[in-house]
Amino acid sequence: MSREPNAQLIAVMSEAKISNKGLAKRMTDEADRRDVELGTTHVSVQRWRNGSSIRPQTAALMADVLSAKLGRRVTPGDLGFFGDTKATPPQPIGYPSTVPDVLSMLDGLAEERADAPAEDQLIVAEGDLSSAVLSWMIARPDGIQADRPAHQRVGMRDVRAIRDAAGMFMQLDFKYGGGHGHKALRHYFRHEVLPLLDASYSQKVGTALFGAAAEVSQLLAWTAYDTGNHRLAHRYLTSTLRLTQVTGNRMFGARILTNLSHQANYLGNHAQAIQLARASLEGGRGKATPRAMALFAAHEARALANAGDARAAGRAMNEAERYFERAETAEDPAWLSYMDAAELQGEICHCLRDLKQRSEAVVHAQRAVDSTDPKYARTLGFCRMVLAQSQLLNGELEAAVTTASLAVDGGDSLQSARFRRYVTDFQKEVSVHAADPAVTAFNETVLDALTRLDEEDE
Repeated sequence: MSREPNAQLIAVMSEAKISNKGLAKRMTDEADRRDVELGTTHVSVQRWRNGSSIRPQTAALMADVLSAKLGRRVTPGDLGFFGDTKATPPQPIGYPSTVPDVLSMLDGLAEERADAPAEDQLIVAEGDLSSAVLSWMIARPDGIQADRPAHQRVGMRDVRAIRDAAGMFMQLDFKYGGGHGHKALRHYFRHEVLPLLDASYSQKVGTALFGAAAEVSQLLAWTAYDTGNHRLAHRYLTSTLRLTQVTGNRMFGARILTNLSHQANYLGNHAQAIQLARASLEGGRGKATPRAMALFAAHEARALANAGDARAAGRAMNEAERYFERAETAEDPAWLSYMDAAELQGEICHCLRDLKQRSEAVVHAQRAVDSTDPKYARTLGFCRMVLAQSQLLNGELEAAVTTASLAVDGGDSLQSARFRRYVTDFQKEVSVHAADPAVTAFNETVLDALTRLDEEDE
């Protein structure tokens, strides 16, 4: 039975200026980087061009390779595979042009629940993203409308109350993850914070008030992200980026670009992640403290490492460490207090794991685990899972399973969709040793922890 040629795959390969052999090599190189057995050759590619079927995992890997080559997100649907399913359309950003627009958008977002996660992907049109970033980079501050007539007068006491509330919700998020407290936080944001932005205040109070509101908005983005609702998280982040334009808060705006980079990297949009991280560095240069610049550089390293660019990732890691050496030379805002030496070690160990620098990854991941304050329970869980993956890469199966079991023990972190993905990724990686008693015991530990979590939620 004859098949129709796969015109979409042929067109994307032509756009990428890549041959059958070139695509096959990139796919096998990426498979090797992920420790996946593939066996793709130029003959395989030609068969797919001729209309042959393909395994979903192979199609996903091909899409990642072509995404990296083109610098934009490509899905299996864009390549003509699985014609009975529609490719996910790009998510419009809707970057607000005025202050009333951004406040209205945030008010609408605060009505949405985060506990109804969308699909674990998000495709954002390159043009929309570039336009939003450029708008922020070249924007003049809108300015505070101080001392305008209003029924309510806001003082610094109100601002301190908002920051205290944000700190409390942030600690809940660090400990429990999974959007814990998101419902209460969005109610507080919509009914207690946003109305104050339309009240009367002095220039000083107004500047501090918009900064505090941006911090709460960012936290709403993170809690939605941790729940797995990437569309809602992205809309919060882009709206918060616009909110920072009001007072010209370049340092916090650059922090939001770093958050967007983090999300893009998590979702596999590596080209966007690199661009966003670099935009945060350029946007923060001369305005951000050395500690903040270390954070921005670390996220560029994360994106580069995930894209497999070892040389550039090494440069970015070194840059992050150099910035951090000067961290005590400037006074940092309270929202940056979590960015300590342990956090930097955590970022670096992710990079080394992704680059498969096995022994170095184990050393840095162990340092991150040893130095992370237990109050950051979810962060400690992430670091332990990276240590487990690094130990597995290093051939230390028993140590890897023991470390992963410690990360899962208790189950609190499993409320985080991101943490659960770390665990399932590890389970896939260790599945080649499925017959090993230690691996069997670990899988039972995960199942028991998830069961306990379900029972606690009843």
